[in-house]
Amino acid sequence: MTFGMIGSGSWATALTKMLTDNKHIVNWWVRKEETIKHIKEKGFNPNYLSAAKFDTSLLVISSDIKEVIKNSDTLVVAVPSAYAAAAFEKLEAKDWEGKKVISAIKGLLPGKDILLNYYLQQEFDFPLDNYFAVLGPCHAEEVAQQKLSYLTFSGNDIITASEIASHFTTPYISTIVNHDILGVQYAAVLKNIYALGAGIAHGLDYGDNFLSVYIANAADEMAGFLKKFGVEHITVGEHDSEEDPITHRKTPNYAASVYLGDLLVTCYSLYSRNRSFGALIGQGKSVDTIIKETNMVAEGYNATKCIYNINKAVDAAIPIAETIYKILWENVKPQEGFKRIKQVLV
Repeated sequence: MTFGMIGSGSWATALTKMLTDNKHIVNWWVRKEETIKHIKEKGFNPNYLSAAKFDTSLLVISSDIKEVIKNSDTLVVAVPSAYAAAAFEKLEAKDWEGKKVISAIKGLLPGKDILLNYYLQQEFDFPLDNYFAVLGPCHAEEVAQQKLSYLTFSGNDIITASEIASHFTTPYISTIVNHDILGVQYAAVLKNIYALGAGIAHGLDYGDNFLSVYIANAADEMAGFLKKFGVEHITVGEHDSEEDPITHRKTPNYAASVYLGDLLVTCYSLYSRNRSFGALIGQGKSVDTIIKETNMVAEGYNATKCIYNINKAVDAAIPIAETIYKILWENVKPQEGFKRIKQVLV
């Protein structure tokens, strides 16, 4: 496989590190020429994960996205969801022909309220069978430090998903494969929303005892939403059979890693951008102030509105996610919002 990386943020940088650590040449789309120059000269991204060092002989960096796509057969899309449509605006359907796409986006396209696979299908007639997703639990900062982390690769074509996963497997990255392409993406969206809530709770000075109950209820709420989509393997402790006949391990239960694990790390970790964003909301700062002062936009911010709109049709019981939406978009005070959330926790 010849890999192309679309994006130059912390997650794109971490994924590029995994591939180059496995000696893959990576065609890397980086928008700013000054960033390209710095990476080529210094061997690290000056803006994100500066601790991650690269063998620059393995990097083919370009600000021309068409060139990167043309020279790659497998494309990793790791731009923030809010900027995905703008990144692709000059592309045509023929640019995507014969390509495989791995989405590393943990959000929905705002204004469209859709996952990346639906956007690619609508705009470029891109087939779902050539589309894959990579999710956590995995913070880019720990990848840079080569701390053991876990990735889940999902796709309808499980054989190709396994092949893709093998190229990212390193001594510090363990990979899991499943076919739940829609479930894992919606789970990633929802866990960011709940992490915003965890941050708000922290900013309001709620403690760990409350947070543990909050996260447990968020996990239950997320499972209820996902069941509306027919997602399987979302109950911890349930397995199709006692063990795999070849590996003699239990058959995978995706709730234990890509659902519950990713939710936990995003709600608890100090590396979590969504948690940090939420904490500032809980401390009384406005969304506009946070964006202006920190230049930080968390995926969960737009996701709250997207999920709120989607749920009008899904009709799942998601009072926690809906309340977080109202805090961020309808000017409900954080203190008042968490009074409502406390009433639904069990």
